[in-house]
Amino acid sequence: MYLKKLHLRQFRNYQDQRVDFIAPKTILVGNNAQGKSNLLEAVELLATLRSHRGSRDRDLVQEADAIAQITATLERQNGISDLSLTLRRNGRRTVALNSESLRRQLDFLGVLNAVQFSSLDLELVRGGPEQRRSWIDTLLIQLEPIYAYILQQYNQVLRQRNAFLKRRQETEDRRQELEELAVWDAQLVTTGVRVIRRRSRAIERLAPIAAAWHASISGSTEVLQVKYAPNVPLEQNHPEDVQQAFLEKLEQRAVAEQHQGTTLVGPHRDEIELTINETPARSYGSQGQQRTLVLALKLAELKLIEEVVGEPPLLLLDDVLAELDPNRQNQLLEAIQDRFQTLITTTHLGSFDSQWLKASQILAVHAGKLLPQT
Repeated sequence: MYLKKLHLRQFRNYQDQRVDFIAPKTILVGNNAQGKSNLLEAVELLATLRSHRGSRDRDLVQEADAIAQITATLERQNGISDLSLTLRRNGRRTVALNSESLRRQLDFLGVLNAVQFSSLDLELVRGGPEQRRSWIDTLLIQLEPIYAYILQQYNQVLRQRNAFLKRRQETEDRRQELEELAVWDAQLVTTGVRVIRRRSRAIERLAPIAAAWHASISGSTEVLQVKYAPNVPLEQNHPEDVQQAFLEKLEQRAVAEQHQGTTLVGPHRDEIELTINETPARSYGSQGQQRTLVLALKLAELKLIEEVVGEPPLLLLDDVLAELDPNRQNQLLEAIQDRFQTLITTTHLGSFDSQWLKASQILAVHAGKLLPQT
């Protein structure tokens, strides 16, 4: 797939900026806080309807405006698509494909695929489980767009069940409480099992690809393992068995849930374990080793998306070359070559050899404006 055009209006610090991409690699060069990352964030939003920065829609719209718009033209093997995402300061976002408004945002997902790699991704290793859950969820949305709806359903049931548990602490009608709790338990289990099984399958496919990349980058001196550690036991992957294990664990934690007024069982408490030579990665070695791990995960994402969708996704590199030593830089740049359309942000061009610079479109970014680098 190839992103041909991008148009940003009132988005972040871009008032009205068009970009025509004319090379497989585009390097965005400029000082910090000029808008380089904002442009990559716009592409990420088109791919996943999510921002790795955790931004709210109102933060994406320029202060003086009510709406922001991101439009793009994408070429794929099956033809050309025009995408449009409208963000509102006060109101619901809307999406359109080929000038036709889509009632379900789900139908917008999967048109553009992209893998984002930024310095924030080191939190995959160093941060808490919620970072790793968000990472696998964002990947799953691209592999299987229906997952966005499944996850939304689960989170909605989770919020309602938590609200019930808080109310329950204040009521005295125990029989009615138990009947209502049984309804919420059944919904939590039904929606939660769908999340658990899809996360399990995705990590099962991703883990060997990531391990192979990690061995290549580390010179086979280290062994990476990526393991799914679900909050609900997953000895059997059959839906009925997982549902039964889920219900049993809910029963075990019922008293603690009533006391704390919150749901303690379910995929919102999953962990994804990252180990190097059987040692937890967050407590293992140097920042360089942690960067190798994250680089292996990102390269594995690229390959897995390509396998599943049948085309190479875009790669968005947000100021990461400066974070990598020359060996890891070379591994990354060699893996990309011309296979993936790549948008790269940097504060200087010193990390690139002359061949890369010759083969790249170079745009200078200053205060939300793009100009060809001279």
